[in-house]
Amino acid sequence: MKTRLIAVAATLLLGACSTSRLYYWGSSEMSDNGTTRYEQLAYRNYDKQTPESICALVVLYEDMVSHPGGVRKTVPPGICAEYGFLLLQEGTAATFEQHATRKQKRAFRSEDYGALFAARGEEMLKKEMELYPESAKFIGPLLKRLTGK
Repeated sequence: MKTRLIAVAATLLLGACSTSRLYYWGSSEMSDNGTTRYEQLAYRNYDKQTPESICALVVLYEDMVSHPGGVRKTVPPGICAEYGFLLLQEGTAATFEQHATRKQKRAFRSEDYGALFAARGEEMLKKEMELYPESAKFIGPLLKRLTGK
C-alpha cells in the first residue's frame, strides 16, 4: 500500500514536469523571463496603454482564438471574454484603423473595423459562455450592457 502511494505520488510529480501546455498563449517561444507573448502584451497594455499596445493585443487575441493549440486545442479560459470586451470598448476600432500596421490589418478581411469589431466582440463573448458555461453569470450581463441585446 505504501509503495503504491509512493508510485502514484511520483507519477503525479513527474507528470507535472511535462513541457506540453494545455493551451496556446500566443507563441511557442518563452521570453527570457519565462513569460508568454500573451502575458507580455496584456501586461504592457494594462500597465501603459498605447495605440500600439491595443493593436498588438487585438492581433494576438485574433491569432489565439483562430488557431487554438496546446493539448486541449481550445481557447484558454477568459481569452474570448477579454478579446470580446476589448473589441467592444469605445475607440478600439478607430484606434486600430488609425494605428495598426499593414501586417496587423491583414489579420482581418475587412476595412470597416467598427462593424467588424462590434460583431466579432459579441461573437467572442458568446463563445466564452459556450466554451466555459460557468462564465455565463458574469458574461451574460456584460454582453447585454455592451451590446444592448
